[in-house]
Amino acid sequence: MFKNLNKDLPASLVVFFVALPLCLGIALASGAPAFSGLIAGIIGGVVVGSISGSQLGVSGPAAGLAVIVLGAIASLGFESFLVAVVIGGAIQILLGILRAGVIGYYFPSSVIKGMLAGIGIIIFLKQIPHAFGYDSGREGDFSFFQPGGENLLSELLNMLDHISPGAIIVTLISLAILLVWENVLINKNRMFTIVPGPLVAVLVGVVYFLLTRNTEIGIAEAHLVKVPVPESFIDFTSQFSFPKFSAITNPQVWITGITIAIVASLETLLCVEASDKLDPFKRVTPTNRELVAQGTGNIISGLIGGLPITQVIVRSSANVQSGAVTKMSAILHGFFLLLAVLVIPVLLNMVPLAVLAAILFLVGYKLAKPALFVKMYRLGKTQFLPFIVTIIGIVFTDLLIGIGLGLAVGIVTILLNSYRNSHFLHKEEVDSDLHIYKMVLAEEVTFLNKGAINRELHSLPKDSQLEINIKNTKFLDYDILEILDEFAVHATEKNITITIVTKNGEVVNPESYSKFFITNANA
Repeated sequence: MFKNLNKDLPASLVVFFVALPLCLGIALASGAPAFSGLIAGIIGGVVVGSISGSQLGVSGPAAGLAVIVLGAIASLGFESFLVAVVIGGAIQILLGILRAGVIGYYFPSSVIKGMLAGIGIIIFLKQIPHAFGYDSGREGDFSFFQPGGENLLSELLNMLDHISPGAIIVTLISLAILLVWENVLINKNRMFTIVPGPLVAVLVGVVYFLLTRNTEIGIAEAHLVKVPVPESFIDFTSQFSFPKFSAITNPQVWITGITIAIVASLETLLCVEASDKLDPFKRVTPTNRELVAQGTGNIISGLIGGLPITQVIVRSSANVQSGAVTKMSAILHGFFLLLAVLVIPVLLNMVPLAVLAAILFLVGYKLAKPALFVKMYRLGKTQFLPFIVTIIGIVFTDLLIGIGLGLAVGIVTILLNSYRNSHFLHKEEVDSDLHIYKMVLAEEVTFLNKGAINRELHSLPKDSQLEINIKNTKFLDYDILEILDEFAVHATEKNITITIVTKNGEVVNPESYSKFFITNANA
């Protein structure tokens, strides 16, 4: 892992600056102490990163669990909630041992790409207020609907009444540094590949804050990162919380733990699939091992007062785009979070949120490039519809609902294709009085194909001949046999002759189709 440190170290710094405000913001959105978000980020980096087989995935507190955590803390209390986090982690380890990680492979590629693009759009939109100095929304809260009847669009409109010149200046300077660094300087000198552009942007932002403090173009303290600052070691240790294990007999604790395990596992598996698609080396993450890693992280996080952990696509995509090669980047970002809390919390509280907004602008844009939409559209409806529905669902609801909607559209698309492609009906013109039709059945014909086949059979004209070819058919559902038997009655009334071409080319005219197929099933 250490031989790629020249790429992993700069990437880890970028992920650190992206993760820091997200850890704090998600904790606040969850109704938990701010320090609990940092604990989850540290454990997600150091512990989960070490155990995981994912090379580019980064774990930490997830916005997708914020609503569940908020309700659980309100009803159980924070110490009892931590017991649920530990239970959830233990269940995740059990799921990994039972090899439940295969679930992640059952999501279509179009849905996963839609998830990435949807997250990219949300990241971009949510950072616009921070770029203009309007920070009413909590960092890490990616929901479309906001407290007090507000939503993402109304927040953007409200931003126009609270524009901060200093924030806009810092955003523009940071974007200029990032774009020039990535597109020009990095190709001119090796030094620029070692020192990450986002770190330079952060340092410039801190200097700007110090130089313009208390001026009209300065950055207000409300627009800065806010890290807890302990005054002593005892003050630092007092920020840790511990589970109240006497609550383990409470059924609600178990329900919460099971919910956390299911939602966190599903979100992790989806992010694993997405981050693997972003990996330029196309490595495949062992999903069962990932569940064990996440479960271990959640147990430790719960034991010391941290939030639930999942693999997070925002941090993972930032990691990929920053040039990380191995999981050392994720591990180092966890150590940076720990050092930041212990050593330089005062300095971190001078970092303008506008700088982080500029960094996330680029992350969001790269996830939702216009070229991706054009590519998916050209692939046809079967790819584009699940893709676009997933995006709309994620932007206007939340991650899991959006993925569920995209998956539902994908399943409907598969069913429609199965409905259409179960058979091929061809008409042969022998003479004007003789109508010969040949129906070739697919390899597998199930009850899903009943409607299409039934419609074709009943559309045949009187006094015609129907030849059903089953040479390539390997599975024929009993529902289809019933349809053939029922149609045989109508065929007699319409003077339609039915014959079957078997696998060996023999042509037969059975009295009962279901009995014929069942008798000859092995053949």
